[in-house]
Amino acid sequence: MKPLMMICSLFFLFAGPALAGKPDVEHYSSNPDMQLPFSDAVRVGNMLYLSGKIGNIPGTSQLAEGGIQGETRQALENIKASLEKYGSSMSEVVKCTVFLADIAEWGAMNEVYITYFPVNPPARSALGASGLALDSRVEIECFAATR
Repeated sequence: MKPLMMICSLFFLFAGPALAGKPDVEHYSSNPDMQLPFSDAVRVGNMLYLSGKIGNIPGTSQLAEGGIQGETRQALENIKASLEKYGSSMSEVVKCTVFLADIAEWGAMNEVYITYFPVNPPARSALGASGLALDSRVEIECFAATR
């Protein structure tokens, strides 16, 4: 590659995003009554980044009954509601991270999880954590495309 072409290529590689302007970013607040210190979701361009969801009954700090499976089902229902509220859907989820209070419950969580992504499941990571909000068993965060 000629030196001038290399300089121009490097310029556009690093300066190109700045020249394109500030990305379109929207923050969607969570339940204002609960006054939580984070956004429920943030949209950047056509991507939606959801904050982690636990298996709480919407609008309350009460966890769903049924242990890891009940909490997983409720967490995924909470995710589904947020996705639909902000212009996406479960079929547009591209990545999830699952945090488990006890990694030994991965199999039981997975039995519920797979029912929400029966075809073309998103990329996923799962890990054990030393503690989750409200002493929940599971927290799931997702990234999704928007329409």
